[in-house]
Amino acid sequence: MKFSLVVATIGRDRDVAELLDSLLAQGRTDFEVIIVDQNEDERLAAVESAYGHRLDLRRLRSSVRNANHARNLGLRHARGEIVAFPDDDCVYPAGVLDRVDAAFRANPALGVLTGPAASPAGGLGSGRWREEGGAIDLGNVWTSVIEFNLFLPRSIALDLGGFDERMGPGTVFGSAEGNDLVCRAIARGLEARYEPELRIIHPDKRLTDVAVTRAERYGRGLGFALRRHSAPASTWLAFLVRPLGGVALSLLRLRLHDAAYYFMTWRGRVAGALAAEARRPPSLAPLTEFA
Repeated sequence: MKFSLVVATIGRDRDVAELLDSLLAQGRTDFEVIIVDQNEDERLAAVESAYGHRLDLRRLRSSVRNANHARNLGLRHARGEIVAFPDDDCVYPAGVLDRVDAAFRANPALGVLTGPAASPAGGLGSGRWREEGGAIDLGNVWTSVIEFNLFLPRSIALDLGGFDERMGPGTVFGSAEGNDLVCRAIARGLEARYEPELRIIHPDKRLTDVAVTRAERYGRGLGFALRRHSAPASTWLAFLVRPLGGVALSLLRLRLHDAAYYFMTWRGRVAGALAAEARRPPSLAPLTEFA
């Protein structure tokens, strides 16, 4: 089996079905989908029933509401050569798995392959993205990685210890767990590459009410990762100054909602960088596969 797609999910069912439709449209049969269901109810039972005979689909239940715990659980059950972790509200454009397959076949030494988020309306989605493709390093990893567009060999993902479960949705350090994982791969000497045309569609939530609510928590995750991996001073400057500029510009335009988003983002990044845990080098034990 070539691919294992691990989907951590909570609170959604229709979006999960749309993701599965996009996977069926890839025109391949050499992949499995592992849904890690963190819901207390059975909202995904109908989805499992509708798609279970059309896809190699497994649904695992987890009572722990932590995205990275769910991803690691799915990773430990995975059987594919290459693993990926699409969000439960993603859509895979046609040909994505073919593109990824070709990249790993062309370069057997490749350890990590990433690409940007795409907006459903067209163009790039949330985040700042590099325009040029190529190798990922500690200077550009911050504009090259999003968790739902991250592909790597299963053996490497397991050996790295998967995602840090102290980070990501469900924790106080609510983002940048993908950047953290890729930084750990780079520290091992693994080759990581970014392809601007390798795009996964995801709802663009910039400046929405949802984004404001989680801005501090997400900012804290990025600040944590920047400090943990000793990001260059130029990177620090960009990620600490830009939100303050956003605050000032939003206030001048009387956009208080937007100003709150930028301020909470800035405050979170500072808090994450100052967290005691960020001062210690990452140390994750390898994950063990389930038999």
